[in-house]
This record gives sequence, C-alpha cells and structure tokens, in this order.
Amino acid sequence: MHTQSIEYTVDAKRYIGFLAVDRERTGKRPGVLIAPEGGGLNDINRDRARELAKLGYSAFALDYHGDGMLLESMEQMQARLAVLRADPSLIRSITRGALSVLVEQPETDPSRVAAIGYCYGGTAALELARSGAELACTVGFHSGLATTRPEDARNIKGKVLVCIGADDPLIPPPERLAFEQEMRAAKVDWRLYLFGNAVHGFSNPEADRRGIAALKYHRPTHERSWRAMRDLFDETFET
Repeated sequence: MHTQSIEYTVDAKRYIGFLAVDRERTGKRPGVLIAPEGGGLNDINRDRARELAKLGYSAFALDYHGDGMLLESMEQMQARLAVLRADPSLIRSITRGALSVLVEQPETDPSRVAAIGYCYGGTAALELARSGAELACTVGFHSGLATTRPEDARNIKGKVLVCIGADDPLIPPPERLAFEQEMRAAKVDWRLYLFGNAVHGFSNPEADRRGIAALKYHRPTHERSWRAMRDLFDETFET
C-alpha cells in the first residue's frame, strides 16, 4: 500500500490532500475522490482512502481549507461552510483542483472516476458533479442536498447515489423532495436511499463525541450504505 500527502494549488492557495493506492496491483484502475466532512481532512478520511485502495481503487482525499487545516469547533465549521455554500463556484473550483490531482496519478483511469462525500463533503461532491466534471458516478453519505444552482444538474454526466438517514433533522423531507425534483428535471440517472433509525453522521464512528442529538453513528446504516456504494461502483466500473 502506497500512501502520501500531495500538495497542490487552486486559485493561488496551497492545499494538501492524501493519496492511497495499492502499487502491487498493475494497470490503470478507477479513481475515487473523497470529500471529507466539513471539518476537513482527518484520519477517518485517510482510512477511507486506504480502504478504497485495498478494494482496488486509486483514492484521493481532498483538503477544503488549505494547508491541510482541520476545523475543530462547530463555530469555525459553520462560518467556513456558510462561505462555501453561498457561492457554489468556490467549492466547485476547490474540488476540481483535487480531481485533477487524482486523474493525474499514473494508476488512475481518467475515464472511470467517482466522487464520494460525507456530510458537507456530499454536498461538495454533488456540486462537483453539477459543474459538469467528468465523473462516472457521485455518492453522498448523509449529505446536504440543497444548492443555489439546481438548474446546473443538467450538467451532471454520471450516476448519482445519496444515502440519507430517514430521521435526519438536518436533511428534512422538503429538502429531499426538492432534490428529487432537481434530478428528475435534469433527467439524471439517480437514486436516493433512506435508512430507518439513522440520523446525521451515521457513517462516522466519532459522530457521537460532539454530544449533538442530530449526530449519531449507526453501524448498520454505515455498512449498508457502503455496500450500496460498492454496488454502484461494480455496476458503473464493471470491476
């Protein structure tokens, strides 16, 4: 297993992402861009990259905030995410820069690339898809679905899967309905899975540490949603 931190520049700002790839395998393979939770690139997302590399993918976890910075407090995160949500062009530029790093890796097949994201990262991955990026599929785990530019869904080139906790108070039914309408209007090949007994953050084993009722790890949903992603990858990449 080869892992390394990679520095790259977007709009004159330095970012530091994390690459994982099994170089004992030969030949090109699908690439997966990982968009972390709003706090930024941490060890959980490095482990996600390693797990995907073990499954035969070239995986790159991106940096949102520059210099690999982690935002620990909810106040910091909310302030930063408010900026990113207000103007989708900013997060689209950041994610496109990271996508370029992934497709430039010698192991990555640029014609077979996915973006996945967690919490705000799911929002970011969807915005990347709406930008018209060359993505074969996009997956969001407990991801925010709202966008200020729903009309851009017509630019989505690949399949879309979002996995949402049915009891998630941060992604209420009206937001899910608006997303469904957006996908239908754009004629996207999409799917939305609802998982019972799950709230926000169901895939993050550390979600409970914040002591917020809306955030809770739920192992069954974590495992089921991961299998749903792998099923989509198998269908899309025929690995």
